[in-house]
Amino acid sequence: MIWNAAGKVDYSLRAPSIRQECEASLHRLKVDVIDLYQMHWPADDLNETLEGWSTLAALQKEGKVRWIGVSNASVDELEKMSAITSVTSLQPPYSLIRREVESAQLPWCQQHQVGVIAYSPMASGLLTGAMTRERIAALPATDWRTKNAQFQDPKLAANLQLVERLRTVGTRHGRSPGETAIAWTLNHPAVTGAIVGARNPQQVEGIVGALDYRLTPAEIAEVEGP
Repeated sequence: MIWNAAGKVDYSLRAPSIRQECEASLHRLKVDVIDLYQMHWPADDLNETLEGWSTLAALQKEGKVRWIGVSNASVDELEKMSAITSVTSLQPPYSLIRREVESAQLPWCQQHQVGVIAYSPMASGLLTGAMTRERIAALPATDWRTKNAQFQDPKLAANLQLVERLRTVGTRHGRSPGETAIAWTLNHPAVTGAIVGARNPQQVEGIVGALDYRLTPAEIAEVEGP
């Protein structure tokens, strides 16, 4: 998936589409080379994914991009892509309530020295401490979270209990639940960095402290709960 010049998502991983979008990005950014260029979603067709990855490898060889990576890839896809050229980074979802990558992708990245840029460490706002039942009930029907199981019982009840554990640990350090959730994600040795989002400056104040916030093993166990 690549954002095209019109600001819409282009799901094609075919070579012409990727080349066109790379050139458009270089033009908009007014640079000669892009530091990191990533495929956001592998295609349903593995051959199309590999075509896209081969195109990224060619762009790297041509000097248009320095490093190339992929988001949301399985280990099988990572193996097949790395046979074409080295994978610099993987961008997976990773948080206290989305830990699937711990079993395969994160160990693979550690073994192959691939950077991990985790996204959604605060679970789309659920772990910030600001998301209450009342706020969730007031979300517009068009908000995808209204249909997500993590925002509905029985998972919601467990997630709100998790937030209270984050709040308890964070309060000892003058940190928010969101900062504590991010610190938990950054604690994994395979994780290089985390992508966090904010809609306004006030929200930044509740997450930026995670930069120098590290949890102890006892606090990790306390946050994770029984």
